[in-house]
Amino acid sequence: MTPLLLAQAPSLATVPLEGQVLFIGILFLGTLAISRFSIQVGIPAILGVLVLGLAINIHVLDVTHQQAESLHVLSLALLLFYAGLKTDLKAIRGFLDYGLALAVGGVGVATLLLGGLIWLLSSSAGNSIAPGFNNAMPLGAALLIAACLGSTDAGATISVLSAVRRQVPERLQHLLEFESAVNDPAALLLFSLVIGLFSGSSGEPGLQGGSETAVLLNGLRNFVQQVGGGLIVGALFGYVARFVINQLARDRSQLLIVAMSITFIDYGCSHFLGGSGFIAVYITGLIMANMSYRNAEINHESIQHVLLPFNTMAEICIFLMFGLLVNPLSLLPALPVGLITAAALMLVARPLSVLIFQPLSPFNARESLLISWCGLRGAVPLALSYRAVDQLSQLQGVAAETLTALAQNGQSTVFIVVLINLLVQGLSLPQLCRHLQLVPVAIP
Repeated sequence: MTPLLLAQAPSLATVPLEGQVLFIGILFLGTLAISRFSIQVGIPAILGVLVLGLAINIHVLDVTHQQAESLHVLSLALLLFYAGLKTDLKAIRGFLDYGLALAVGGVGVATLLLGGLIWLLSSSAGNSIAPGFNNAMPLGAALLIAACLGSTDAGATISVLSAVRRQVPERLQHLLEFESAVNDPAALLLFSLVIGLFSGSSGEPGLQGGSETAVLLNGLRNFVQQVGGGLIVGALFGYVARFVINQLARDRSQLLIVAMSITFIDYGCSHFLGGSGFIAVYITGLIMANMSYRNAEINHESIQHVLLPFNTMAEICIFLMFGLLVNPLSLLPALPVGLITAAALMLVARPLSVLIFQPLSPFNARESLLISWCGLRGAVPLALSYRAVDQLSQLQGVAAETLTALAQNGQSTVFIVVLINLLVQGLSLPQLCRHLQLVPVAIP
């Protein structure tokens, strides 16, 4: 599929290599400056990076849609591996069941609610508000857009709450980090499930009669295969990683090589064996985070430390690349749907997904209110939106004449929602925290 949001412009290849290197250096220095400024004004640093890219919006990048997606795949694999390493089950002892319910069930509930609202309120091409069932967006496309927005970003939330960190209970911070780590693969699973359930046979949409049952069964079979393959390969590589760390890694400086090699080999092997590479790398990180190692100074925490800069770089690259390549004019047709989707996510889908699991929660009403307002979206939704563009053509009910517009507007909708979500909730979270007057209680 041709690029949908890339600006049409001259190639960067006409610029001398030295000029390209100079530009890249200035660009990344700019991200550092804008990150510092963003934190000072109380918004997530990644929002500043996204706005910086959108403001520059250079028209000389010779980057195809496929190349940008490849960068996002590599970045997403690293982000998920790091999320697995951050999933310390001991940190949420006493409320593990609630954390899992919120991270997994919450993604499902929020996606279904948000997808249903998009389906009922958006036009077939996603370029206007059209309440009702006439001219409605295909249900599969609406759910796919909602699935892109299922994952939260604890890093952005903790960054915003840094100014009031002493007023936030420690166990609440652990919950937010755990939820974000676990709901990344949960969102990916749901994303894959939507594709499997709503894809037509051999890419032909709108199958009729008994064929629809066969398509659903085939979609479920592929989903189970991806999940099962990812779980098996991920678990296997968790023990392989432990062996490599214990037997081959002799110095902390080698752990970066271990992390990068394990992540990419893990992802590649899972893909060729029919499993989900993203699930595999997360499971590997999860197993590594809850293992013991021969050397107390060379373990999963050490890998977290050396991998953190690359995790930050991967997140920055996703936001910066998306901001640089998005054509601001292409956002205008999707603006009405993007605004109402952002409002539905923050005011309906996220609060209800927290409220449904309140009976399992050890947190009081004030803490739960803060949890419901802490659903900031980050790099994963933007990365998934690139995959969604290529998958829309395979969904049932998507007409050929609306495919190009729907793909562009769907990707633009995700971009608009992330932008508004980070801005509105980023600015309001510290004030809400102060207003709630929470009493910090450290975990014994």
